[in-house]
Amino acid sequence: MTTKKIFIFGMIVFSHLLSFSQQKDPTEKKIDELLSKMTLDEKIGQMNQLTGLGLSDDMVSSIRGGKVGSILNEIDAKTVNKLQRIAVEETRLGIPLVFARDVIHGFKTIFPIPLGQAASWNPQVAENGARVAAIEASAAGIRWTFAPMIDVSRDPRWGRIAESCGEDPYLTSVIGAAMIKGFQGNDLSSQTSMAACAKHFAAYGASESGKDYNTTWIPELQLREVYFPPFEAAIKANAATFMCSFNDINGVPSSGSKFLNYDVLRKEWKYDGVLVSDWESIGQMIPHGFSADLKDAALIAANAYVDMDMMSFAYINYLKDLVNSGNVSEAIVDDAVRNILRLKFRLGLFDNPYTPEYDELPFYTDDALQKAKHAAIESAVLLKNDKNVLPLNGVKTVAVVGPLLDSQADQLGTWCFDGEPAHSVTPLTAIKKEYGKKYNIVAEKGLTYSRDKSAEGIKKAVEAAQKADVVVAFVGEESVLSGEARSRADISLPGAQGELISALKATGKPVVMVVMAGRPLTIGNEVSTADAVLFSFHGGIMAGPALADLIFGEAVPSGKLPVTIPRMVGQIPVYYAHKNTGRPANNIDLIDDIPVGALQTSIGFTSYHLDAGDKPLFPFGFGLSYATFDYSDVRLSKNTISGNETLTVECDVTNSGKIDAQEVVQLYIRDKVGSLVRPVRELKDFQKITLKSGETKTVKFELTNEQLAFWNADKVKRAEAGEFQVWVSTDSQSGTPVSFWYK
Repeated sequence: MTTKKIFIFGMIVFSHLLSFSQQKDPTEKKIDELLSKMTLDEKIGQMNQLTGLGLSDDMVSSIRGGKVGSILNEIDAKTVNKLQRIAVEETRLGIPLVFARDVIHGFKTIFPIPLGQAASWNPQVAENGARVAAIEASAAGIRWTFAPMIDVSRDPRWGRIAESCGEDPYLTSVIGAAMIKGFQGNDLSSQTSMAACAKHFAAYGASESGKDYNTTWIPELQLREVYFPPFEAAIKANAATFMCSFNDINGVPSSGSKFLNYDVLRKEWKYDGVLVSDWESIGQMIPHGFSADLKDAALIAANAYVDMDMMSFAYINYLKDLVNSGNVSEAIVDDAVRNILRLKFRLGLFDNPYTPEYDELPFYTDDALQKAKHAAIESAVLLKNDKNVLPLNGVKTVAVVGPLLDSQADQLGTWCFDGEPAHSVTPLTAIKKEYGKKYNIVAEKGLTYSRDKSAEGIKKAVEAAQKADVVVAFVGEESVLSGEARSRADISLPGAQGELISALKATGKPVVMVVMAGRPLTIGNEVSTADAVLFSFHGGIMAGPALADLIFGEAVPSGKLPVTIPRMVGQIPVYYAHKNTGRPANNIDLIDDIPVGALQTSIGFTSYHLDAGDKPLFPFGFGLSYATFDYSDVRLSKNTISGNETLTVECDVTNSGKIDAQEVVQLYIRDKVGSLVRPVRELKDFQKITLKSGETKTVKFELTNEQLAFWNADKVKRAEAGEFQVWVSTDSQSGTPVSFWYK
């Protein structure tokens, strides 16, 4: 090529580059312009997040000195505005702060815990809850929430399962995306929107023994199959921020994982939002044994592309020295600050940095309370209903007992810092108000709190039961027993609640057990004792009215389990999407059925527990109704598909009961033979439908090769040729599969 041709070629390339630059997003131009004016100290200040100290001298000094980019846990709008005014009007560049808070399942109007919202199998319930939370919290100046938690969680011993959407990657992806939409609204720059935060990246829910903050050891393929999908879905849902997890994965704490935070999040997924550490998680790499000291932790976290340090003080104290010494590239700092500034531009903070100061705050509105009640209704799961005990009908006197009967604080559940128990409407209050004129209500808590072991209290509850036609017992966990750092090795009903249920049953009266908890519980004995069981994950501010309406038939249960309920702790981990063994369970002989002196070979050699069998107490996706639903045979549009062809799957569902009701119709597949062993079932889609009594609807699903694909040993995601089974069913253990082939 001649010199002239090279020159011409170079000019063409330059022209294209110039054209590209001129077409660059206006916000990116603003970010570049602002970044070019910033000193290294100002950049590092943006990467520092501090907890609120009001208008203290330390906080004011930090803001004025450009040493803080975000403040969490400041919830008074007037204080927020005063601090913001210092940042905007008294610093060299006037970069606004972003104020953050853990607003997990409500700010003032508390909705069911996230695990409960997932039990609704209704994305609109999750979206509504997040939208109400955003409207309320943003009125206090909060524009960034650390939710949703989309850790796939398969160990109910882990207290933070309460914050999760359960055990399944697909259900978690759908509910998590709905929460993101609710928090962020249609326009992130709206003053009633909050930036969502997809957390915890990654695999925090897999902590060994269900003990919080514990280690995990997970092959990359399992990360990609089980734990990554909800985070990929969060990016597609435009989640504004991500948060690192506390745990180490394969020996590397997430706050120091370049694989997670750069290779996957930035390079592979092209994410351009903020990645914030969890509280002190950068500094906690020291006790992990991964960093020698805080300076070393700052070095590792910065080079792992963590943008913002939450409360470790690692960046603010050491990052400048690390950049000046060449151990951290200033380009990495620039990338982090770009992400932080991008968040602030997207939130509209440069144009509207201040929070409106309302004379009347938009808390506890009628609309919010109705949505919270609806969420609590749809989140409740009917597990048992012998002889149609529920809904209550044809009785005169109802004994209402149990430690969760009238506990305003406990029904709110974990992780609701700003909830006000005085606004909670309890089951006792709601039952007396709404049904006290029609029924004679006899109330006796029996046990004063869930861990109470008082025999005298049980005696009083029995006396109340003897006066009634039916007993409704509200049992479960206090809110303090679930949530962060609230792991339990024994997840049975605490205290003497088991004895309470037995004593109530001994009266000969029908017993309805209502469980209010932050996790699945091992309640096999109590389930076998009670006549009906309604499981309500902590239902929030309107749990009482919701449960009252369900018990007396004003509402119909429609929830389904988002997580398996084990028979006993020794089964854990137990989840529906398990792999088969070479010797699947059959001819099960339980421990009490084995003859004394039996030969070692007499009961066969298959995979199950002698004392629990091979099935859980209740499977993922399970939930009864006051109606009954009949499923027709599954119909496929063709028997073989290939390439990008779509398979249509249809099933007729009929409400054969006497009451209008909702049903969650679930689509599962199984790849019969793969280059890697595949799960026995995988949820791929679901629809929540409403059917009138006697009505039939044809439910249609579209199944694509993307849904058939999995990550193979070559770390490539693709569908493999072969036979597949497909179910359309009411839960993960029922239904009859039909086969098709993919070529």
